[in-house]
Amino acid sequence: MAKKIIITIDGWSSCGKSTLAKQLARELGLVYVDSGAMYRAITLYFLRNHVDWTSQGEVVKALSEIHLDFHYNATTLTSEIYLNEENVEYVIRDLVIAEKVSDVAAIREVREFAVAQQQKMGNKKGIVMDGRDIGTVVFPDAELKIFMTADNAVRVERRFRELYEKNPNITIEEVKNNLEMRDYIDSHREVSPLRKADDAIVLDNTHLTEDQQLQKALNWAKERSR
Repeated sequence: MAKKIIITIDGWSSCGKSTLAKQLARELGLVYVDSGAMYRAITLYFLRNHVDWTSQGEVVKALSEIHLDFHYNATTLTSEIYLNEENVEYVIRDLVIAEKVSDVAAIREVREFAVAQQQKMGNKKGIVMDGRDIGTVVFPDAELKIFMTADNAVRVERRFRELYEKNPNITIEEVKNNLEMRDYIDSHREVSPLRKADDAIVLDNTHLTEDQQLQKALNWAKERSR
């Protein structure tokens, strides 16, 4: 690529945003920023340092001592998160972190901090990030914004297949209701609701294979990196 760009991928649940983001990062030699890993790393710091996250003062003080970054690992071909210069990619996958991360991520100061960190990473360019508000809130000036969507029935079927492997008792009706609820919450929440950025390209992958959608996105990225 001639120049490093920022690629944002937003969209509805079960559209394959993270899959495409990781593939693009790998193909283009960009850093994939896992926004979920950032909240896990913050949670790890809070637990290690016995931060009372019900105390606004303690939260603000702790956040001032946290630096997050992502580095590309050429061996694993993935981006790994660093907390204050320590690689914590595998530590943050621990069950203890998983049990607490939702509580921490719900704190307004934590969310504002994470967005600020994400924007700081964007100063260097050369990143791909997926989420719900990346192209509208985090990187409104990104060179390439993709908004992913697919027919509801296709999204339900994809999500059902994914969950059925872990829980054979789940029903397709439960999955459908869950997706509809998530769509409603995502698009109606007060802070950073899900919406397509005015300059985003819609990628409807209802009838596309993973390889076909990747090729489309690669072409868009190469056009914008000349």
